[in-house]
Order: sequence, then C-alpha cells, then structure tokens
Amino acid sequence: MSRLSILAALAAVLVTGCAKSDEVAPTGQSLYLRHCASCHGIGGEGDGPLASSLLTPPADLTRIAERSSGTFDEAEVMAFIDGQRSVKEHGPREMPIWGAVFEEEHRGERYRSYTALLHGRALTDYLRSIQRESD
Repeated sequence: MSRLSILAALAAVLVTGCAKSDEVAPTGQSLYLRHCASCHGIGGEGDGPLASSLLTPPADLTRIAERSSGTFDEAEVMAFIDGQRSVKEHGPREMPIWGAVFEEEHRGERYRSYTALLHGRALTDYLRSIQRESD
C-alpha cells in the first residue's frame, strides 16, 4: 500500500471519527460551491457573481497546473487555502482564511484542526479534478 493510500485511508477514518453520527463529511465539490464559487464561479473559471465587484479579478482555478508549467502543486494549493501563504487577491488578513473558517465551523468538536486540514485536502483534490488539459 502506498504512502498516499495510507494517508487517504487515515484521513477517511479521521473524518468519519470526527463527524457527528448524523453528518456526512463534505465533499471537495460541496466545499468549493459553498466557499469559492461566489468569486471563482461554478466551473472555477473566475466568473462568479461577485467577480465583477472585486478590485482584482478572481483567478481561473481550472488553470492552476497550466500556470505552473503543467504541475499541480498540492502543497502550494493547500497553503493558499489554509492561509499559510498570503494571497494578495484575498485582501488583508482580516479577510476569511479558509483554514481558520473551517476550524471555526467545527468549534467545540474534537479534532477540529484535523477536520479543517481534511477540508482543505478535499478542496485541493477537487481543484485538481477541474484542471484543464493544456491547449
């Protein structure tokens, strides 16, 4: 079993163990639609309903790999999501940083930091899945 498979299995166990018995862990797509689509658009192309109101247009998230010479850097994407890496388009630090938002959503629950990390992982996996092939 590969290291990635083991980590994925552990993540699934943690999410299952951390979720309330009547809740299902959100998918990367549902997290994206809830937190990102208003700016980046349903398809991730930067054309969400709030896009025109922003000073800097939202990035086309379907071209993350293309902008990085064909490589989808998971660690970099997760750092953008959880706030470890500053994103000037997201404004000053008072603006939502998704890692903190995910933790706040699970306040009072056991393992909220892990759950937040797993949400970031699910969102990263979803973003990988919507990458366009290079033209």
